[in-house]
Amino acid sequence: MVAQIQVGLVGYGIAGQVFHAPLINAVPALKLAKVVERHGEASRQQYPWVEVVQNADALFHDPAIDLVVIATPNPTHFELAQQALLAGKHVVVDKPFTTTSAQAQQLIELAQKTQRILSVYHNRRWDGDFQTVKQIIAQGILGELVEYEAHYDRFRNTLKPGAWRETPELGSGILFDMGSHLIDQAQVLFGLPQSVTADVRTQRAGAKADDYFEIGLDYGSLKVILRAGMLVREPGPHFILHGSEGSFVKYGMDPQEAALRQGLTPVEPDWGLEPQAQWGTLNTQMGRLHFYGQIETLPGCYQAFYENVYQAIAQGAELAVKPQEARNTIRIIELALESHREQRTKLYGDIAASN
Repeated sequence: MVAQIQVGLVGYGIAGQVFHAPLINAVPALKLAKVVERHGEASRQQYPWVEVVQNADALFHDPAIDLVVIATPNPTHFELAQQALLAGKHVVVDKPFTTTSAQAQQLIELAQKTQRILSVYHNRRWDGDFQTVKQIIAQGILGELVEYEAHYDRFRNTLKPGAWRETPELGSGILFDMGSHLIDQAQVLFGLPQSVTADVRTQRAGAKADDYFEIGLDYGSLKVILRAGMLVREPGPHFILHGSEGSFVKYGMDPQEAALRQGLTPVEPDWGLEPQAQWGTLNTQMGRLHFYGQIETLPGCYQAFYENVYQAIAQGAELAVKPQEARNTIRIIELALESHREQRTKLYGDIAASN
């Protein structure tokens, strides 16, 4: 059993600084040892023991580094992950996995060949409200589920000059960003859809990357709707579920991202707990009893992702986020883009056979 895994982090922008470094540091079995920063040494202000390097090769060629975490712009994910695997490192890639499903499949095959752990940071599986939704569905509280709708809406009516996410390059835009989370969650709950129908748009003046989408996933008797937009000043529900016995409606977003952006970490007391004002409303039939009221949101736990990665590397545990699932998410994004361009529903196809 490995005592402590040495971690190298590539990138210390928002992804590295907010979503990766604090969570790596929250897992005692992991040690953040090296950080790639091209300009400055911001990571040392928070983690004074780390070594800052300017090039990812310094991680790949360091025999002490066991795990490489890639938190760079989306178009760079494939090449960096490929180099890390070829160097014999275990790899975590920030979502989205890659910009094409073909690239994702290449990395999966390379990880199998090199016998390295490869996972993708789909942290939203550990949102407290999503964990709550999972339990509601698993326990059949709504009867037979017929409709599931999830939103990640924001209000950002101006563009950010120079931001790579605002470019027309493949991998930019809201579909690869928030869409990755919504599609991954749907896949966790329901598996692979029969077909994909999508509307992908740019709504803000001057926008070059998509900033709105609506995706319909067909699961036969179950209809799944995934939506995100950047011009939603008055947000609606985050989750809407309807079944043969009742409904569940939930407003508000998981508090972990906001806490991380404020500089808080999972070692804080009451981490991941949601205020009662944001608890979801359940209206359902339980036998001969009608229930209407709030359901307490389960606590969120983003650090569970890295705890699982450690267990997979050191103890042979099953990965919580398998790269095949992340590849399927990219494939659904591709089908959504094709559906919008062709103005027709796309069958999911035979990718399920390659799982």
